[in-house]
Amino acid sequence: QVQLVESGGGAVQPGGSLRLSCEASGFTFSNGGMFWYRQAPGKERELVASISSGGEFINYEDSVKGRFTISRDNVKNMLYLQMNNLKPADTAVYYCRATVGGQHRWGQGTQVTVSS
Repeated sequence: QVQLVESGGGAVQPGGSLRLSCEASGFTFSNGGMFWYRQAPGKERELVASISSGGEFINYEDSVKGRFTISRDNVKNMLYLQMNNLKPADTAVYYCRATVGGQHRWGQGTQVTVSS
């Protein structure tokens, strides 16, 4: 079955870095775009970054441009989010998302906490 498993979250100080990973299985990973979302307490889930099936097209939410980098490895079926210069406002649960058979599929999320 379709599975998305995020990892790499944790607690860091402002200015720190984290690399999130999303391991995909149960579908043809290289066929479709992939997405990173985040949800902070009391806020709606928001799209952070997206990447096309072959990695040619990438988009970022304005507040993370220049700090976050999305990438994928279609051989390993992995999605990544490199997060640098983290800010307290980046604190959230981060989710990866795929669209499989017309349905949005989500991982369980990984917590990122940025605090001094």
